[in-house]
Amino acid sequence: MDLAFIPSPSRGVVELGPIPLRGYAFCIIIGVFVAVWLGNKRWIARGGRSGTVADIAVWAVPFGLVGGRLYHVITDYQLYFSEGRDWVDAFKIWEGGLGIWGAIALGAVGAWIGCRRRGIPLPAWADALAPGIALAQAIGRWGNWFNQELYGRPTDVPWALKITSAEDGRVPGTYHPTFLYESLWCVGVALLVIWADRRFKLGHGRAFALYVASYCAGRGWIEYMRVDDAHHLLGLRLNVWTAIVVFVLAVVYLVVSAKKRPGREEIVEPDDSGAVASGGGDGDGDGGSVQLTKGEKAPASKAESGSGSGSAEKS
Repeated sequence: MDLAFIPSPSRGVVELGPIPLRGYAFCIIIGVFVAVWLGNKRWIARGGRSGTVADIAVWAVPFGLVGGRLYHVITDYQLYFSEGRDWVDAFKIWEGGLGIWGAIALGAVGAWIGCRRRGIPLPAWADALAPGIALAQAIGRWGNWFNQELYGRPTDVPWALKITSAEDGRVPGTYHPTFLYESLWCVGVALLVIWADRRFKLGHGRAFALYVASYCAGRGWIEYMRVDDAHHLLGLRLNVWTAIVVFVLAVVYLVVSAKKRPGREEIVEPDDSGAVASGGGDGDGDGGSVQLTKGEKAPASKAESGSGSGSAEKS
């Protein structure tokens, strides 16, 4: 008899009159808001303007949702296109099924479009958003709990997840809560990126690369524990191989970028008049950045005041 376990919800949707409120979608939405909120704070600390992160997210989020769904449908096509399945279910995103690899890849395309329209370097924007994305994933994983999906091997540990549904091949019992493992790992990733960004002043996409590498390191072993159907290659699940490849690419980028472009961007966002905003904060608070408009003089330094030169540069 199990003395302790994590219960699963009896249902993943609550009916508010004619409107169904689905737990999976609710977790995704909350995650997006948290990512934008934290990203906005970090962007302002880097010298950017409030609202820019949200403006670019308008492009990145829809692209990310489409990319995440495409990855899931392509890699698990048998769930939608095999005999006895209805291909229309491929469009029912609210029932679960988003691949983070596709979401980040296509979401980056949307972000690139948004950044290009604003004249903003994509790597700087990605660095500001990196820990927020990790927190969004941590929150989004609880959507799997609502759907009673993506759990691990059978276990009787006190924190085991109790599955009660017998639909779609599920076998009721207690299993490793891999959704919880990944959620906690993502919180740790967010804290790691914030700390490393403060300590080492990461720039030019390196904070984002650190997020990618550290997430992949955890996703690899967590994915290995899962028991849901998945394609295998050389004895490993496809997503394990994906995590390994992406981890290596992220580490290579970290090393090469640090050698070729050390330091952090001085300029992150142009203002409406064509001047620029430069930031020197640590990325997590008010960094004391100064925004100059055309024709406005920068304050003279102490040395300049003493020399009486009175010169100042315009940005």
